[in-house]
Amino acid sequence: MRLLHVVPTYVPAWRHGGPILAVHGLCRALVERGHAVTVLTTDVHGDGRLDVPLGEPVKIDGVEVWYFPVRWPRRLYVSPALGRAARQVMNGFDLLHLHSVFLWPTSAAARAAERAGVPYVVSPRGMLVSDLIARRGRWRKRAWMLLAERRTLARAAALHATSALEADEAARLGLPLPPVFTVPNGVDVPPGPQQDGEEPREPFLLFLGRVSWKKGLDRLIPALARCPGVELKIAGNDEEGLRPELERLAGEAGVAGRVRFLGPVAGEEKASLLRRAAVLVLPSRSENFGNAVLEAMAAGCPVAVTPEVGLAATVRETGAGLVVDGDPVRLGEALRDLLADAARREEMGCRGARAAADRFGWPAVALAMETMYDRVLTRP
Repeated sequence: MRLLHVVPTYVPAWRHGGPILAVHGLCRALVERGHAVTVLTTDVHGDGRLDVPLGEPVKIDGVEVWYFPVRWPRRLYVSPALGRAARQVMNGFDLLHLHSVFLWPTSAAARAAERAGVPYVVSPRGMLVSDLIARRGRWRKRAWMLLAERRTLARAAALHATSALEADEAARLGLPLPPVFTVPNGVDVPPGPQQDGEEPREPFLLFLGRVSWKKGLDRLIPALARCPGVELKIAGNDEEGLRPELERLAGEAGVAGRVRFLGPVAGEEKASLLRRAAVLVLPSRSENFGNAVLEAMAAGCPVAVTPEVGLAATVRETGAGLVVDGDPVRLGEALRDLLADAARREEMGCRGARAAADRFGWPAVALAMETMYDRVLTRP
């Protein structure tokens, strides 16, 4: 198949979180399955810009990527050059896959696909969640939904959800939706089990991800008071400027000396943290999937998540960790008990690693997505 993917930001724009890596992982895996994959994106990277060629193809792991500049309003990723490119090349593709909602590239590419008669799939990537819409500019997003995204969703050939939780959240909005299918994000599975000489597990809790209001750090930090002597390492970029408030909260809870902000991590530094942590904790209020959870499972690290995390059902089903209420007292007591039971943590880590390899390796995920594409293209 000739596949066009349109996404507002793309690797190496790591500041934009796990979805960026998930989209590239999918595109790379589709190339490995023999498909021709092109990506149209922007050069946005946080408040800055990527140092990449603009308006010309760049090969990344076999994926042809085109970066384009944006203009005001920057938060909507308005890029006339990207829109022109979408209109010019759309006829050359079998299917369009859009990886966002509420952002200009999505509606621009959807209109280009409509004119060219090319079917398109929409992946909202966690943005069709009522609580998130209410918290992050409810009226602006509802206006955009009525003006553009309502049409984009209604005319899509399919809606892709990464978890049953995300699919349910989208259905609750009451919008006209196309057929919904669920394919999880994937993960790069390590080549084998931990070898002698690798870092042993250490008694620290790890949070991995953007420092954001929705991630529940204001629940995790007070919970640390129930886990005496244990350090919490917070690894992720603080785009929302929450660190001062979280430090104040740590001081009030009496755990300021046991909370470390590491800033963003990637590559071997991130891998080392996942290999050494006793437990990865993701106490999110809203999380369509939870890429950090999947990465931890692949690394053999037990996890603790709240029910609002998309992978919570998988964690519970596979025994890869705990699913626990986000109330600081309950969360803290559950973590305290788990930290006191090394054998239980080891078993959870082994179960998670097996599940990651068997169910979430990129080859399997790409095959599942390919199957969904085939259904879209052969539907009468």
